[in-house]
Amino acid sequence: MITVGLTGGIGSGKSTAADIFRELGVPIIDADVIAHDIVNPGQPTLNSIFQQFDKNLKLDDGSLNRDALREYVFSDPEKRQQLEAIMHPAIIQKMKEEQATLAAPYCIMVIPLLLENNLQDLVTRILVIDCSIEKQQERVLTRPGIDEKQLANIFKAQVSRKDRLSAADDILHNDDDIASLHQQIRSLNANYLQLANCS
Repeated sequence: MITVGLTGGIGSGKSTAADIFRELGVPIIDADVIAHDIVNPGQPTLNSIFQQFDKNLKLDDGSLNRDALREYVFSDPEKRQQLEAIMHPAIIQKMKEEQATLAAPYCIMVIPLLLENNLQDLVTRILVIDCSIEKQQERVLTRPGIDEKQLANIFKAQVSRKDRLSAADDILHNDDDIASLHQQIRSLNANYLQLANCS
């Protein structure tokens, strides 16, 4: 099976692109969805986070205060590395387990920090979704819980746009309307199916 690693900066449109691939019948394995699931109450990963970090991250119902955690780790590179050391092995393991259950010509792994965490060995091809920095800012600042300072910290933690594009096997351009994105993804889907049939 060909594994396409879909990545891109915050606000570039990864979730939208994944939804379009899903509509075409392509299996999607999303690192963010898995990251969300493994920090639900009762999960070992959540207990490790509470042990490692400030107990104020624990809400009254035992769940994780995600907004507080994001602010906590993105303002401190050392704390972010500590969190990643807890989260990433569990996420990668779960992604591999999900992939092992699939029977399809190819799948999409949505991995926002694919390049930052040197996870290229997980995938066959790297698909970067790209848009202007201005477009990213416009999209992200409409999300609840993220202000300009937090966004600046997130940008600092991600590889540069130039480096991301230079690592890409394929690129989706997402500065235009949704119809353009649909058209690009239909074309890529045809290419990936052809590659899968030839391999």
